[in-house]
Amino acid sequence: MKTVFAGSSCNDIVCTEQCVMSGHFDKKVRFWDIRVKVMRLQVMRVKVMVCRAESIVNDLELQGRVTCLDLSQERTELLTCSRDDLLKIIDLRTNTVRQTFSAPGFKCGADWTRVCFSPDGSYVVGGSADGGVYVWNVLTGKLDRLLDKNHSSAINAVSWSPSGTFVLSVEKGSKAVLWSDL
Repeated sequence: MKTVFAGSSCNDIVCTEQCVMSGHFDKKVRFWDIRVKVMRLQVMRVKVMVCRAESIVNDLELQGRVTCLDLSQERTELLTCSRDDLLKIIDLRTNTVRQTFSAPGFKCGADWTRVCFSPDGSYVVGGSADGGVYVWNVLTGKLDRLLDKNHSSAINAVSWSPSGTFVLSVEKGSKAVLWSDL
């Protein structure tokens, strides 16, 4: 087990075998090298590793509070959503923003708003405070479609089916919608 001080309130976290990426209230995405071993302890037969802030290998500041992180299937790109109403793809090989998505009407409605990649990485999807589900084409960076007739309040989360044939969205008012007309 490793214990770290996150530096700010953490809204989401994802990991690979070498790195933990965390999205924070202070508008930063932090990259932690989990291979760094600072100190090992054994307490009651449980091995514990404690690490310091030095295990942060990089951080990237966005314009808004980070609400969500999602890794691409290949684990080379990180999708973020933030309270500045932007989705961004970060290239994990260079730790730079490769692409930014926005649309008229799209608004990140809460600090826990979730977005995600499609299973093949060709699209990103996000739910908006206006009740719309926004789907962007990763290749063009443009809004591909807006699904907007079934929610009456802010959408908190979206998830793509593993086959890519449908998207599920859930709103603040507890209503879930299964979208198959993609």
